[in-house]
Amino acid sequence: MNLHNNVQLIAGPCSAESRQQLLSTAEQIKDVGLDYFRAGIWKPRTRPNDFEGVGAKGLDWLVEVREKFGFRVGTEVASTKHVEEAIRAEIDMLWIGTRTTANPFLVEEISQALKGAKIPIMIKNPINPDLKLWIGAFERFKGNNINDLHAIHRGFSVYEKIKYRNLPNWQLAIDFKMQMPQTPLYCDPSHIAGKREYILEISQKALDLRFDGLVIETHCNPEKALTDAAQQLTPQQLKEVLGKLVFRRRIDANEEELNEYREQIDIIDCNLVEILGKRMKISEKIGDYKKRNDLTIFQSVRWDELLQKNIDLAQKENLSENFASQLFKLIHQESINIQEKILSEKIDEKNKS
Repeated sequence: MNLHNNVQLIAGPCSAESRQQLLSTAEQIKDVGLDYFRAGIWKPRTRPNDFEGVGAKGLDWLVEVREKFGFRVGTEVASTKHVEEAIRAEIDMLWIGTRTTANPFLVEEISQALKGAKIPIMIKNPINPDLKLWIGAFERFKGNNINDLHAIHRGFSVYEKIKYRNLPNWQLAIDFKMQMPQTPLYCDPSHIAGKREYILEISQKALDLRFDGLVIETHCNPEKALTDAAQQLTPQQLKEVLGKLVFRRRIDANEEELNEYREQIDIIDCNLVEILGKRMKISEKIGDYKKRNDLTIFQSVRWDELLQKNIDLAQKENLSENFASQLFKLIHQESINIQEKILSEKIDEKNKS
């Protein structure tokens, strides 16, 4: 089994837990056609007593996986000591984790420790959606004569509860690609998803956005995994996901530019719908407040000020006054409809009593 259209595949367990676990996982995916077998040796955990990795002895296990199955192998480094030990073990690829990317001091130290290295370095996006910080990490590595650089998009942490573990923020990934067009961009659906049932849909989205590769976590027994158990696939599940992926035709340069614009519009439209949904939920809360305090729905002075303010903002973005006026009148009308429904429920309650 191999991925189509030159899409790269990196897979392996979140953490190296034992020699047997690594060898068993590698044995079960030896026919998948991996570009790299991955496993975390040192784990930067949120809390100090969580499993923080097996340490340097895990490098020997990765080397054994390479020797036995022919996979190139990779692991995460988060300090100069990690770099020295990984280079000594001749690990084929290293990645910089999301917490490390967020720290320019660490990035600079690691890039200096790797100065002139010829192995591929993959850099995950920072934990917050900061495009300049992400690109800055690449600039630091390039400044130390490290040029075989790749990006991994693994989503962004958010405080609010969402469907996935991390917010995908596809628009930021597209912005990265537009500013760094020569840098291969991979998607890490495991960390975006947080749950294995979402890995297929996120992987497909990444392929549809023409990502260059996927980084998927797989474990011989994920239910017993010491880290991120819910997001790891069994080797068989990994094969099933790969078998269901649709690899769409790669188009010519002219079509590709047009489709990039269309994909950006699709993402922006999704964001618009989400924002409108949040706005209407606030309208519901306002309706509840007015219901409790016997206030009228329509406040003419407030509406006039709001409409004019939004028209002024729209014109600064080169949107016509007519368009902005119609748009916000529609939004306002829907808000009124929601509040009318809430207040009518109060009338019904009074009539029943």
